[in-house]
Amino acid sequence: MNTPESRKVRDLVYETFASEGRAPSMAELARRTGSTVETVHGILHDLAAAHALVLTPDGDAVRMAHPFTSAPMAFVVTPLDGHDDRRWWGGCAWDSFGISAALDLDVRIDTACPHCGTALSFTSGPDTPPPAGITVRFPRPAEEWWDDVVGTCTMIRAFCDRDHAEQWTAAHAPGTGYLADAPTVWRLAGPWYGDRLAPDFQPHSREHNQKLLDQCALTGPFWHLP
Repeated sequence: MNTPESRKVRDLVYETFASEGRAPSMAELARRTGSTVETVHGILHDLAAAHALVLTPDGDAVRMAHPFTSAPMAFVVTPLDGHDDRRWWGGCAWDSFGISAALDLDVRIDTACPHCGTALSFTSGPDTPPPAGITVRFPRPAEEWWDDVVGTCTMIRAFCDRDHAEQWTAAHAPGTGYLADAPTVWRLAGPWYGDRLAPDFQPHSREHNQKLLDQCALTGPFWHLP
């Protein structure tokens, strides 16, 4: 986002996700910016290198622009306003709360507990925390998130309760991960993602994000950002 051109492409990606629940194609971005597909391709790769968004494995389309994702994952986010027909895929529990924060919108979040398969449907919003009993599992330490960011997001899942999260971990990934209550993750999502659509958005520094984690009592080696 060091040039006006890259900032315009980045903002158009977010605007399209917000308004239509999808990522714009490279050809669409080229048309809307009066540029070429080759130029847009280079800009998107620069933005991906800066962790401003995530491309598909082939590098020819936008996969994620946190908290939004272009492909089905484990969460569906729906506005509570019955006149708003938009829908979004939530990349993970944290991103689902982040969509609500970025859009300043009350939403319903639908997912399923990975342990028992029970459907979970609950509401959340900028001023409405999710149910306290729901537990969110983070699969790997913060310093490893971007080693495989899509894989990380895929496994930040919501469980019925802490017991189910502990049982799933013992069966599938013993001795790994971190369990947090959903309201804590919701509190983190607000300031982490709430400004993503702001006209004057600037990427957060590592120090800024570390402070946000600290303010939510997410401390210790697991939460040290690289």
